[in-house]
Amino acid sequence: MESTLQMLWHVFFPLPDSILVKVMCLVSLGALAYLGMAEVRGKHLQYSKFWNAKSMKSVSITKVRLSGKVGMTIAYAPGLLAALASFAISPSLDSARLDLLRCALALHFAKRIFELVFIHKLSSPMILDSALVISINHSVSSATLIYTQYLSVSLPEPTVDLKYIGVGLFFVGLGGNFYHNYLLAKLGKEGSSDNGYKIPQGGMFSSVICPHYLFEVIAYVGIAQTLYALSFALGTMVYLAGRSWATKKWYLSKFESCPRDVKCMIPFFLLANAHFSLYMFGSLGCFYHKIVKHVCLETG
Repeated sequence: MESTLQMLWHVFFPLPDSILVKVMCLVSLGALAYLGMAEVRGKHLQYSKFWNAKSMKSVSITKVRLSGKVGMTIAYAPGLLAALASFAISPSLDSARLDLLRCALALHFAKRIFELVFIHKLSSPMILDSALVISINHSVSSATLIYTQYLSVSLPEPTVDLKYIGVGLFFVGLGGNFYHNYLLAKLGKEGSSDNGYKIPQGGMFSSVICPHYLFEVIAYVGIAQTLYALSFALGTMVYLAGRSWATKKWYLSKFESCPRDVKCMIPFFLLANAHFSLYMFGSLGCFYHKIVKHVCLETG
């Protein structure tokens, strides 16, 4: 355990002396992992092709139906506002890492809003409860990412400087996500055989069902400079992995031509079947337990 943490401190900032940040490391990873496992169990956040699917009682209070664009705007706009507000609250701290993070988050969410306005044709509605869950996740995580990096300005920087590699990963993730979202939007405009859906083609869709999810995870890994950012990136990976597994299952149930050997999110092996899904969730659960133990020791 200690050797693992020592390796982490070579590439990530040490934990700042903040109970809030330490708690959020646990909450973000735990909540997103819970949502990912719920997707595998068939209890979905209700948007896109799962808008009328079975939902989780813990997040389903009302059944207010929104248009897809309104729901997604509610989901993504607070993340953009949180990033932009950070520039007004702390305009300059002479920290390249903090400024890079704020710019990256603003660009990420601005891209999503741009896609909603100019690219996507969202044929399915979105349930208000799910929009609010995603909105809270984006706003709280963006604010916590920035706050954690702000507290880390006075801490020793990682001994291995991966800043520019991270910037490269972020732009690879951003570009890959945009390109595959564009392919999905183009597919929707061409018509389909099941309520606005067809089996996606082009790009990495021949290798994985949800390459746009893969590139979103890559973007979040690229901006991970703190333990909280790592926890959030891992949690996002678990949630999107679960969602991609459910998406493949949905395609197989709707389209006989859907290839069964295509992977869910990561090419060549990850989430090829439910057994590997459970193995991955279990492995991340062990990592989560190590973080819990470390945080308890730090705060105790």
